[in-house]
Amino acid sequence: MGVASMSKMLTEYIVLESIKEGKISWDQEVTINEFVHKLSAAPGLSNIGLTEGEKYTVKELYDAMAIHSGNAATVALAELVAGSESNFVKLMNEKAKELGLDKYHFVNSTGLNNESMLGMHPEGTDAKDENKMSARSVAKLAYRLINDFPEVLETAKIPKLKFRDGKEYPNFNWMLPGLIYEYEGVDGLKTGSTEYAGYCFTATAERDGQRFISVIMKTRSQKERFEETEKLLNYAFSTFTTEELFPAGYTVKGKESLPVAKGKEKQVKIVAKEPLKLMIKSGEKDQYKPKLVLDKNKLNEKGELTAPVKKGEKVGYLTYEYEGEDYGFIDGSDAAKVDVVAADTVEKANWFVLFMRGVGSFFSDLWGSITSAVKGWF
Repeated sequence: MGVASMSKMLTEYIVLESIKEGKISWDQEVTINEFVHKLSAAPGLSNIGLTEGEKYTVKELYDAMAIHSGNAATVALAELVAGSESNFVKLMNEKAKELGLDKYHFVNSTGLNNESMLGMHPEGTDAKDENKMSARSVAKLAYRLINDFPEVLETAKIPKLKFRDGKEYPNFNWMLPGLIYEYEGVDGLKTGSTEYAGYCFTATAERDGQRFISVIMKTRSQKERFEETEKLLNYAFSTFTTEELFPAGYTVKGKESLPVAKGKEKQVKIVAKEPLKLMIKSGEKDQYKPKLVLDKNKLNEKGELTAPVKKGEKVGYLTYEYEGEDYGFIDGSDAAKVDVVAADTVEKANWFVLFMRGVGSFFSDLWGSITSAVKGWF
């Protein structure tokens, strides 16, 4: 579906990545061209007026984009990063693929309908086209943005932008503290609206160390997008909790140890290196059962480790099997897991011990063969 200015989350990601990689800097100045100036004055669009020929820092343009959803400021940043908005659109689609988004279609950096771009929409895109994504892809983009660049929230949570022109420009996220639909814990992330997309909102909120992301699309009004977000976040905070399914040092029943070939000891205890924690529905902890997955590359044909084995050496991982309805993980992983390691060091046995074990094994096998033969006579 249409995503409108929620598209700017991907533009923010690329800008922040460009800064991290040293391609651009916060204090770098950008000279405003004629098109960006005219777009900043276009009626009916979210904008901060930008003067042709005047220089603005990357930080000023970024704040205008992230707080007030300034479309002209977004185009100016796209042109800076990629040389043209057309090139930037290619970057967006490439980055979306790299981030693992499954359903997306980007034709500009802003989320505007191309019809609104004064006849200067990116080359190679349709004049009436618009950015589109699935709700899951929007959520995944928000997840990556927050986790890869957590500083994005320091800007996203600012309720009003004080710009160099002396004016204050509001944040369209009215669920921030002090605004009309204030919601405890909300500190981002991005609104959007066009005729095609309706009123959209990707929100994120954190309480007691537990963060949620919600995506609302295609509502009919600003009021509705915030009311629906409130319902979704209320459901999340009241229904889900982070639980420690299995503690550090946990051993799976019946699989507490592994045999060790050529070691001073014949087996070694294996344990979970860290606690396995997971956000789950309240009251469902007993529906999660431990599942041990061993690293086959660590084992010989008999399923043994080969000495020497070091304490803390990874031998596999601990995950879980869930008996309820599993909705999966937004980051694309199959399940949460923690390393399973050797609890002790097992040194390699010397040649004499190995020789005596071999002798003992030989006579044991020989005696077994004899007793089997004798039993067969009777």
